[in-house]
Amino acid sequence: MGASKSDLFNTRHNAMASMAKALAHPARIAILEVIAKKQGCICNDIVDELPLAQPTISQHLKELKKVGIIKGNIEGAGICYCIDTQRMQEIQDFMSGFFNNTINTSCC
Repeated sequence: MGASKSDLFNTRHNAMASMAKALAHPARIAILEVIAKKQGCICNDIVDELPLAQPTISQHLKELKKVGIIKGNIEGAGICYCIDTQRMQEIQDFMSGFFNNTINTSCC
């Protein structure tokens, strides 16, 4: 969707669309699984777990952080990432509400 059309939708719709876009890459889902499993890790730990180069992982981390799905704190020479549980709860609430509203309708 072009940037000129996003203003036709409310803030919540735009925020959820941005998060969905960030989650729409399998590498990002894998990265989130690694972070969740380790309950926070440094970028090089993720590189050891996934078949991707460090710059590629850094770019995916940047996209996840940009929409607030993860948080990062500088620790020495690296950055420790963790999942933003409040943001994930917002995503879960939105998606649950959406699916609950669509499942209970009869159509076609």
